[in-house]
Amino acid sequence: MTAAPLTVLAVDDERPALEDLARMLRASDRVGEVVTAAGAKDALLELAQRRFDAVFLDVRMPGLDGVELARVAGRFAHPPALVFVTAYESAAVDAFALHALDYLMKPASRARIDEAVARVQAHVAEASAPPAGGERPGDPDEVPWDDGGDVVPVDNVRGGGTRLLQRSSILYLQAHGDYVRIVSDDGRFLLRARLHDIERRWTPHGFARVHRAYLVNLRRAVELQPQLNGTAVLRLADGSEVPISRRQVGDLRRRLQVR
Repeated sequence: MTAAPLTVLAVDDERPALEDLARMLRASDRVGEVVTAAGAKDALLELAQRRFDAVFLDVRMPGLDGVELARVAGRFAHPPALVFVTAYESAAVDAFALHALDYLMKPASRARIDEAVARVQAHVAEASAPPAGGERPGDPDEVPWDDGGDVVPVDNVRGGGTRLLQRSSILYLQAHGDYVRIVSDDGRFLLRARLHDIERRWTPHGFARVHRAYLVNLRRAVELQPQLNGTAVLRLADGSEVPISRRQVGDLRRRLQVR
C-alpha cells in the first residue's frame, strides 16, 4: 500500500530561508502539500485550523521561539511530527526532549531534507497503524481551561511539565493564537485559552486589557509613561514594559489613580 503524501508546515521568520525550505520540501515525492508560516504566531494560526503531518521549524524567532512553538504543538489532540532546521546547536537537547524526529543544521542540503521527510513518513505510518486487536484508540479528551480560583495550571515553556501558578504572581499575559504567554515572578508559562476569556474572568481581580494583545495585572504596575504618539507604556514591578493602546490610555490613567 502506497503511503499518503505528507502535509507539512514550514516555519521560519527569515523569508529566503523559508522559501528554500519550502522549495526542497515540495521537491520530495513523499510530500503532497507545504504551507509556510513566517513566524510562530502565524504557525499557531495554521495549526489551529487544520492538521499537519509535520512541522519543519527554526529555533530563533521573534515572539514564541521554535522550542516554545514545538511544546505548544505537542499538546494538540493530533500533534505533528517535529523537525528542527536551524543555524543553532544550542536547542538540540530541548528539541529531542520534545521527541523531535530530526535536527538539521542550516544550510540544510536536499539529501538531509529528504532523510528527515522519510523519517516523518515512517513515523506517520507507524502512528496510524491499528493495534494488534484491530481497533484504533480513541482521541484524548480535550481538557477545558478553567481559572480554578486563585491557582492556574500552566505549561512551563522552559522546563516542561505543568505548574500551579498563583494568579497574584502574574505580571501580564500576551496573546499567541489559541494560547497566551504568561509572565510571572516565577518565569514564563503557556496557557491554552483566549485572552478575551481570561479578561472576562479576571477583571474583578485587578487585571485590565490595555492592548489587543496584552492583559496586565494592575496591582503589579509601577509607572505609566506617555508616548509622543498618544500611546503609552506601562512599566511593571519586574522592570518589564507593556504597550498601551491610544484608546486605553485615559481609562488606564483613571484606574491607576483610584487603585
